[in-house]
Amino acid sequence: MQFNPKISIVTVVYNAKPFIERTIKSVIFQTYLNIEYIIIDGGSDDGTLEIAEKYESQIALIHSGKDDGIYDAMNKGLKDATGDYILYLNAGDELYANDTIETIFKTTANGDVYYGNTAVVNNQGTILGDRRLTPPAQLNWKSLKYGMCVSHQSFIARRLICDFYNLEYKIAADIDWVINVLKKSDKVVNTEIYISKFLEAGTSQRNKQSAWMQRFKIMSKHYGFFQTLWNHIYIILRFPFHKATKKSMT
Repeated sequence: MQFNPKISIVTVVYNAKPFIERTIKSVIFQTYLNIEYIIIDGGSDDGTLEIAEKYESQIALIHSGKDDGIYDAMNKGLKDATGDYILYLNAGDELYANDTIETIFKTTANGDVYYGNTAVVNNQGTILGDRRLTPPAQLNWKSLKYGMCVSHQSFIARRLICDFYNLEYKIAADIDWVINVLKKSDKVVNTEIYISKFLEAGTSQRNKQSAWMQRFKIMSKHYGFFQTLWNHIYIILRFPFHKATKKSMT
């Protein structure tokens, strides 16, 4: 029997008029047909919603209204989703190719999680290279002890094992969510393909510090304080001047 699960793809957006259309097109042009596409808009006033509404015949749900931040919006998407699997693909991000979802579900049937590689793109959609952290050959919840080694946009999870995001974490709730999903997963499938293109966005130094503090708190919860402290020391000692390198992806 052919494996043909329904996947809910959720896009969270707020005032992203220059980017939303390419995200929408990357979903609605998929060769895989059993897709439920949901857009959660935070009350945009820059024309984002008008662009989304041009494609509403190909979108299962467009919800627009004020929310309490990105993870609250993601929770709304999870609540609305009815698919067997869920993937978050936010404004400016794209599925890597038109046959990405079809290729993923041909890999292995009935996985709890499917994951893969991620390309980084700039505002124009030009590929800059890979994410600095790349996914391991075998992913499990302990794999994230050194950081977010798998991109949220390249992580497809069985919906029924997904908890809501913890709104205590305003910046880094995604790593907590991914770890919790992996703890519940028995079958984690490495698709060995590029799943998404991730829009590189500038982050203020203040936000970086807040994100680091939240990630440390989250990782201490899952791995223990002293183990997390040692892991961070190890990263600093091993990669003191590490920078992402540009790669060709053909």
